[in-house]
Amino acid sequence: MLLTHHIDVGTLRVTLHQGLDVTNRAAAALLIQALVDAHRPQAVVLDVPGGPPSAATMSAVARAKRMCDSLSIPFTLVHGPTERVPVSHKRLAAAAGE
Repeated sequence: MLLTHHIDVGTLRVTLHQGLDVTNRAAAALLIQALVDAHRPQAVVLDVPGGPPSAATMSAVARAKRMCDSLSIPFTLVHGPTERVPVSHKRLAAAAGE
């Protein structure tokens, strides 16, 4: 299973269950987009548990962030059990190697 999700008081919370690579990053990004389209949340929280995210994972995160920005939906990235990671286009682009 690539990801799971749940809705809590208008917030879509998506959890990636594995580090992404080039073969599944587009699928993850499209699944996130489909969830946003289907649920029309007030906010999106993306959980990326585990060690340092791969470049492919950060690329999918950047794509989700751009989509949420275009829809004026607040986006938060959570890495690990409790650490909140500030999300900016510059930081995502650097991490994704774009």
